Amino acid sequence: MKISREEVLRVAELAYLELSEAEIETYRAQMDDILEYVGKLNELDTASVEPMTQVLSSDQAADATVREDTVVVSDVAAAVLKNAPDSEAPYFRVPKVIEK
Repeated sequence: MKISREEVLRVAELAYLELSEAEIETYRAQMDDILEYVGKLNELDTASVEPMTQVLSSDQAADATVREDTVVVSDVAAAVLKNAPDSEAPYFRVPKVIEK
């Protein structure tokens, strides 16, 4: 699959990126390589492969040591906001960066 220069420019526009001519060609080639690889993956016969809900198989999960999920209180907001040049708890005020 060949990605066109216009398609790269459209993606860059959506991401608010300004690309040089060299970057346009670099990203075009990289995107083309990615989509070619995905095309190869799509050729694989996965009909007999069951969908996964876990990364570990059931026999691996029994052997794996997994830590318990625990809630850890982290109250650093006041300290962080104290160092901010313009804040109004619990928020940072920042200049607008998107012009479109």
